[in-house]
Formats: sequence, C-alpha cells, structure tokens
Amino acid sequence: MFSPAAMIVAGICLIGWGLHAAHRLKRPLDLLAALAVPAGVILGLSGALLATVPGFFQG
Repeated sequence: MFSPAAMIVAGICLIGWGLHAAHRLKRPLDLLAALAVPAGVILGLSGALLATVPGFFQG
C-alpha cells in the first residue's frame, strides 16, 4: 500500500492547503477545499496509525 510517512505528509499538506484555500477561493471551489481538510485529517491519522501498528488494516 502507501508508506505511512507519505500518508502523514500528504495529510498535513491537504490540511494546510484546505484551510488556506477555503478562505481564499470563490464559492464553488471553496467547498472542495473545505472537504480536503477532513480528508487530510483522516489520511494523516491513518498514516500515524499504520506507523505505530504496521499490520492494523490487514485481516
């Protein structure tokens, strides 16, 4: 799958971009940026979980 470190970095980048762009962009695109923030949180937390417990999502 993906590297946990890459997932954490991508999650932080999504959060940073989403928070900044949600206030900067016009009406239709700010919704996309606002939805990127929770996606970044989920991605970052999943990466942190996989970094601490490597086989967590495997059956």
